[in-house]
Amino acid sequence: MSFFVPHDLVSPIKGAATGPLAGLTCAIKDLYDVAGTRTGGGSPDWLAAQKPAAKHAGAVQKLLDAGATIIGKAICDEFFYSVTGANAHYGTPENLRAPGRMPGGSSSGSAAATAAGACDFALGSDTGGSVRVPASFCGLYGLRPTHGRVDLSGGMAMAPSFDTGGWFANGPGVFRAVGTALLDNRRVAASTDRLLVVDDAMEQADAEVSTLLNAFLQRAAVALSKPEHIRIAPGGFDPWRETFRTVQANETWKSFGPFITRAKPKLGPGIKERMAYAATVSDKDAAAARALRDQASAYIRNVVTVGTILALPTAPSIAPRLDAPADTLEDFRTRVMRLTCIAGLAGLPQVTIPAGTVHGCPAGISFIAWAGGDEALLDLAVSLSRLCGLKG
Repeated sequence: MSFFVPHDLVSPIKGAATGPLAGLTCAIKDLYDVAGTRTGGGSPDWLAAQKPAAKHAGAVQKLLDAGATIIGKAICDEFFYSVTGANAHYGTPENLRAPGRMPGGSSSGSAAATAAGACDFALGSDTGGSVRVPASFCGLYGLRPTHGRVDLSGGMAMAPSFDTGGWFANGPGVFRAVGTALLDNRRVAASTDRLLVVDDAMEQADAEVSTLLNAFLQRAAVALSKPEHIRIAPGGFDPWRETFRTVQANETWKSFGPFITRAKPKLGPGIKERMAYAATVSDKDAAAARALRDQASAYIRNVVTVGTILALPTAPSIAPRLDAPADTLEDFRTRVMRLTCIAGLAGLPQVTIPAGTVHGCPAGISFIAWAGGDEALLDLAVSLSRLCGLKG
């Protein structure tokens, strides 16, 4: 069982003696630079072409300054271009909370290590769901922050329009404490006085997942505003999903296309096909999609005003089985992106917290807040954990 890359740290890196994270251990996704080591991004060929980092990535340094000890670099999906957690080169980190099933990606090692108790929390990243999905599958607290609020300097870029940092924890107290170390000062403080349950998002989930999440909302009702029900996607989710997919592919090819063209690395299944598609997305296509993204973002942000939160499934299902066929996984990816594109297009923060289990496997419920409302979501996670008897 391995959560960490073969080119892992020789020894832990101790943080400051005092700080909000003093005494806590952390795993780092192999997207962030750690001084003296090479950053691989899930690709042995990319790793071989890199030089050791001269300094820590910005987020890594902040964690060390806050007192955390970094114990290792975690496996991730190759070039971060998946939500399953599988890596053809390093293997799939084991999801101990859903044996025989995927951990979710691309921050798979970070999530799986946290769920296994190998670390107190872990640093990941989220472009199209790479913190939210594995947090749901592994029964963890996870945050995709407001776009730009976590320092990504010294981290590998994938699709900068959507790239964010993010983290996982088993308990809400540690989860909240990490936010004090990583989030910048662009907080927009407000009470959450309006809850919108997103019915068309709930309809994307398997019936048993939807039933679980609605039961969770009923238990949590005393801590939440009286729910209102809305449908958020006027034309359905697929136009938004395709807009996200097009912009992401264009930017991903700009990030990795020159290397792939020059070095011809061995790409794993699924990644190879997505990179081939990304190479075909023209700047003209991407410009048209960005115009649609801007429209979608404005629409979503007009719904999620300050003080408003959305409730929706984090993922449409529990984790797929490790032996799921390729066509099943591609259908799963499509369903996931219908949900994750909402916060992604709008650049809004989204928290996922454990809601319970279906067939013994974890499932998460998500809340999306206004830009800068990250701390409100972290506080909500703490209050709901107390009310609903969750871990922590």
